[in-house]
Amino acid sequence: MGQTGNAQSTVREGAEKAATRGWRAALVEMLIILALYVAYSGSRLFASDSLRPAQRRAAELLDIESALHLSWEPALNQVFAVSRGLSLFGSFWYATAHYVVTAVVLVWLYRRGADAYVPARRALLVGTIIALVAYLLLPTAPPRLFGGYADVLALTSGDGWWGGDASAPKGLGGLTNQLAAFPSLHAGWALWVALVLQRHAPATGWGRWMRIGGWLHALITGLVVIGTGNHWVVDVLIGWLVIWLGFKITSGPAGARLREALERLAH
Repeated sequence: MGQTGNAQSTVREGAEKAATRGWRAALVEMLIILALYVAYSGSRLFASDSLRPAQRRAAELLDIESALHLSWEPALNQVFAVSRGLSLFGSFWYATAHYVVTAVVLVWLYRRGADAYVPARRALLVGTIIALVAYLLLPTAPPRLFGGYADVLALTSGDGWWGGDASAPKGLGGLTNQLAAFPSLHAGWALWVALVLQRHAPATGWGRWMRIGGWLHALITGLVVIGTGNHWVVDVLIGWLVIWLGFKITSGPAGARLREALERLAH
């Protein structure tokens, strides 16, 4: 009986240690996501807020788009601006879906287990860091600050919680980086949602509709960020690219080193 009692005690101790590590890992996950959001929202504290250079950089992007026949901003912005219903839809989508859908999918992945959640979260983390570096080094004016484009969220600010400063709540516009147009993390995070649902949702039943919904979310977000005057077409394409890079980097040798570093944080 003594040996049996010792064995049971050892099992209980092992379970308690595993539970403790699990809570620590969950806390680290929450802190990482919180740090990501704070860095995203607060990048303006370190980035240049000089509008003229940012507008020149936007003009350079327009030259690239013209060469590639991708100058779709005027037409899309006009469609959103003249339709009251589309303006409200685009504003609510821009101010809400980016945060809510990403958070819901993160929770869904977390509940599916570490094999699904951890690689996806690391890809999101790395892709977002790449974008933040671009915001600091390459401040770029969005269409609404370039001239000749309607600021759809400002036009509809009386109907929602956002003010005239992108999707920031009223009175908090000073806490957001107005020149963080290149790349579009709205578009990037939406593509991340589509990719992880395609990878982890079942291929039949509700899973099939989740996959379709993920791709529709990415498509609608891409159209909304351009139509509301918040991003250029190139911003969307590069936003998708940084998330793709996030997956590529975290799945290679660098990803193994990143995993080791994060695992040490959880102990």
